[in-house]
Amino acid sequence: MIQKINELLSAFEIDSSLIGTAEELETFRISYLGSKGQLKELFNELKNVSNESKKEFGQQVNAVRMKLEAFYNDKKEALAPIKKTSVDQDLSRTGEGITQGSHHPLSIVRNEIIEVFNRIGFDVSEGPEIEDDWHNFSALNFPKNHPARDMQDTFFIEKGEREMALRTHTSSVQVRVMENSQAPIRTISPGRVYRNEAISARAHCFFHQIEGLYIDKDVSFADLKQTLVYFAKAVFGENAQIRLRPSYFPFTEPSAEVDVSCSICEGKGCNVCKYSGWLEILGCGMVDPAVLDASGIDSSVYSGYAFGMGVERIAQLKYKVNDLRLYSENDMRFLKQFK
Repeated sequence: MIQKINELLSAFEIDSSLIGTAEELETFRISYLGSKGQLKELFNELKNVSNESKKEFGQQVNAVRMKLEAFYNDKKEALAPIKKTSVDQDLSRTGEGITQGSHHPLSIVRNEIIEVFNRIGFDVSEGPEIEDDWHNFSALNFPKNHPARDMQDTFFIEKGEREMALRTHTSSVQVRVMENSQAPIRTISPGRVYRNEAISARAHCFFHQIEGLYIDKDVSFADLKQTLVYFAKAVFGENAQIRLRPSYFPFTEPSAEVDVSCSICEGKGCNVCKYSGWLEILGCGMVDPAVLDASGIDSSVYSGYAFGMGVERIAQLKYKVNDLRLYSENDMRFLKQFK
């Protein structure tokens, strides 16, 4: 058996030196590595070898197989046709570096906000952009035919017998979290929302929100304020200050609008803040007990706060971009500035 292995290797040394074309290499493959080739015949001899010698013989045959296959693969690569260079390529030209891309400014701001709240224990929740009436309105204390529903111009969609809508806020995600989780809850809900508004420099039919929700025992408005102070300083700088103005939202009571001190004039007054020294950034409030009860959370035991902000608004203040349309027009001259 060892003699047969040596005879095959001797024949291989001669035949391999004569190969110069792809056709000759294919003939070699069939003769040595094919299903009826010499290597196959050598493997068939295993049945005639004694049990004591089978292991040694098998190892030697495998070594031969690996040698033949390595030669075939190397020779095949060496004989592969050289691809011709396209006529429109000039190899004498100086090479140009690959242009580095960048994140979209809204993605940069959204990720920064998420990171800020992750550091104080908020996780991230997501939900569908097409919502039913319950999650988008009713569970959030919007009664049927209530004027509060007119606060948000809605894109309605008929889906069979159900009336669906493009979500007008990511508060619908918070409802789903409350329905499927047990307190304590500490989560933020980033996502795209839609409202039927005329597109202009200050408004768009779609934009991005991040809403936060914290529910636990003995949560107070002081907890909400401290969270917002931390957020403002993390995003706008250590010298940032906030103020809260009374407001109204159907799903929170009491409710407030939050302003941050203008980072451009440092609160002294400029045309950006309309010489007030303050810029509005978000709305917030204590979760209405009716909203807790509607989602299966006992309002006599738990309380909570919620807040919501527009990502475009925060990006506008950080980057001083006053036209919302720039964020969705894919103008490379604008986007390249955020590398």
